[in-house]
Parts: sequence; structure tokens; C-alpha cells
Amino acid sequence: MLLQAALAPFSITGRLVIGVCAIVGALALFVGRALFACVTPRWHGGQILRQAFSIGFLSLPVVGLTAVFTGAALALNIYTGGGRFNAEQIVPQIVALGITRELAPVLVALMLSGRVATTIAAEIGAMRATEQIDAMRTLSTDPFRFLVAPRVLAGVATLPLLTGVADVVGIAGGWAVSTWSLGFSSEAYTRSTVAFLEAWDVQSGLIKAAVFGFIVTAMGAFHGYRASGGARGVGHAATQAMVWSGVLIFATDYLMTSGFTEA
Repeated sequence: MLLQAALAPFSITGRLVIGVCAIVGALALFVGRALFACVTPRWHGGQILRQAFSIGFLSLPVVGLTAVFTGAALALNIYTGGGRFNAEQIVPQIVALGITRELAPVLVALMLSGRVATTIAAEIGAMRATEQIDAMRTLSTDPFRFLVAPRVLAGVATLPLLTGVADVVGIAGGWAVSTWSLGFSSEAYTRSTVAFLEAWDVQSGLIKAAVFGFIVTAMGAFHGYRASGGARGVGHAATQAMVWSGVLIFATDYLMTSGFTEA
């Protein structure tokens, strides 16, 4: 008994490490198969367009609302903080930089992790629970090409577009608050924003958005594909997809921001 009690922590640690390695290995294999299906024919064009409409166009309202209020709140906070150093004039520059490089891609990805990743996980999980995926294999249809690749390709293509919309709407939200409430001249605000922004500020955000689009769709498909246990398992898969998408978005954002800064 004493020996078992002494070895218990090592046993728990070992099971945890093995479990983590198993998940990481399964995810790596899944991502590899998904990437192979994305870059090699045959592509299902109809599925890709349907997923692009669902992921991109139907997400415009929530993306627009999120961006405009984020830009407005950012302008107010920068004005308050800058006022402590008599630097209120930096509002246009910091709003533009914060929106394009960081807030727009991250917030758009987080919103879609709640809307898109959960939907993908629920759809594919339901198909797994009702054995539709097994039926596809029986009919010689590759589930990765028909279910996973179209969603991943649509996510990678549409998230930069949504981020571009969020850039414009977010900066417009900051402009609206600054000119209507903070006493800025509309012409001066616009001129400062255009003069300060560089092409790389926008491009770096769009690159992040493409990577986040892959993360959101791949995590949704991964957890949905591995769902088990009926309706309860499908719900758990949707929750896991949202949680892990958010975690990976923040981790990847830090790594990419560090790389862009050093470059």
C-alpha cells in the first residue's frame, strides 16, 4: 500500500503525459490529412462556396457590430489615457494601429470560434453519431475532401476578407466617437490615420486572419470528427472546439506578433 501511494503521483503524471501526446498526435495526423485534401484534387467547388457563404457572408453582421464598438471604445480609452500626458492627438494613430494589427484579426477570429467552430463541430459530430461519415466511405467518398477541406479552405479565404471589413468599420467607429464626442476635426482625423498607417500594418493583420481561419475551421472539424457518445458527445465536441480555438488563437497571435516585431 505504501509503495502504491508513493507511485500514485508518477502514475497520474504518466497518464496525463500519454493523454496529451495522444491528442497532439491525433491532431497532427488530422491536420496533415486536412492539408493534403486542401492542396490536392479533387475539390468540391459547390461545398466550398456554400461554406464560404456560411462562414463569411453570414458572419458580417456580428463582425461589423463587434468592430464598430471596439473602435469606439478604443478611441475613448486612448483619449482618456493620452489626456494624462497631454497626448490626446495620438488617438487616430493608435486606433488605426491597434485595429489593423491586433484587434480586428483576433476579435474576428474569436467571434467565429463561437459561431463557426461550434457549428462545424456540431455538424460533423452529428454526422459521426448518425454514421453518415461511415456511409461516405462505403460510397468511396473521402470525408476529408467532402467535409473538412471545403470548410478549411473557406475559413482561410473568408477570414482575411472579414478582417478587412473589421479594419474599415473599426476605424470608422473610432472616427465617429472622436469627431462627434471628443472634438476632433473629421478632416484632421482622417488625414492623420492615412498618413500614419503603413501597408505592413494591414498586411500583418490579414496574414494573422488567414492563420486564424485555419485554426477555427480545423479545430471545429477535428473535434466534430472525433465526437462520440450521441447528442452529449456532440455538445461536448462543440464546446471543446470553441475553447481550444480561442486558446490557439491567443497563443498563435503572440507567436506571430513576436515574429513580425523582430522582422
